[in-house]
Amino acid sequence: MKGIVLAGGLGTRLFPLTKITNKHLLPVYNKPMIYYPIQTLVEAGIKDILIVTGGNNAGDFLRLLGNGKEFGLKHLNYTYQEGEGGIAEALGLAEYFAAGEKIVVILGDNLIQHGISKSVAAFQRQDRGARILLKEVPEPQRFGVAEVKGDHIEGIAEKPKVPKSNLAVTGIYMYDDRVFEIIKTLKPSNRGELEITDVNNAYIAQGTMTFEILEGWWTDAGTFESLYRATCLIAETCSE
Repeated sequence: MKGIVLAGGLGTRLFPLTKITNKHLLPVYNKPMIYYPIQTLVEAGIKDILIVTGGNNAGDFLRLLGNGKEFGLKHLNYTYQEGEGGIAEALGLAEYFAAGEKIVVILGDNLIQHGISKSVAAFQRQDRGARILLKEVPEPQRFGVAEVKGDHIEGIAEKPKVPKSNLAVTGIYMYDDRVFEIIKTLKPSNRGELEITDVNNAYIAQGTMTFEILEGWWTDAGTFESLYRATCLIAETCSE
C-alpha cells in the first residue's frame, strides 16, 4: 500500500503567514506541519510516499524533507499541483505513482493523537472500495459531514448549513485503484474545484464505502484558530 500527502494550495486563510511560505511548512509546536502526516503514514507501515505540493515554495519541501531520511525512509516522491483545483484534482496527479495499488491519502494539515495502523490493516483486508475516518466535532458545518445509519454511510454533505450529524470526515482517506477513474468523471463545484466529497459519495453510491470513528483528538491546521489548537494539542502530547 502506498501513501499520499496532499500539501498543495495557497493557504489563503492563513495570510499573511503564507505569503512567504507554504502552509504545510509552518511550525506546529516543535516541527513543521508536514512532518506530522508523514509520520502518521510511516508509523502505519507505509514507506512508499508521494508529496503533492504546489505554489511558489514547492522547492522548499525538497530542501526540508530530502529523501525522507529523518523518517527512516530511503526515498520520497514529489509532484506539483498548478493552482488550486481542489483536493480531488491533487489526488488525480498521483495516478502514475499509485500504479494500481491501494492508497492511503492524508491532508497535509491534518494531525491526530493516535495512529492509523488498525485502520490501514482493516482496509488491506477490504476486497475493494474505500474507507474513511470520521470524528465527532463541535462545528461540523466547517467540514464534510457524514450521515450515518447503522453500519453504513447514507451520504456526505460538504460544509452544510444545517448538518445532519456532528460526524466530520477527517482528511484521511483510503481508496482502491478505481478512485482515479472516479476523479476523471467529476465536474468542478461552485468553488471551481474537484471535490473529494464527490469522490467519497461515488463510493457510497456503489456501496463500497466503509468507515470508522477516529479515536483520540483530531484537528486540521488551516485557520489561525485551528493552527493554534494544533500547536496546543501537540505541546500537551509532548509533555505527557
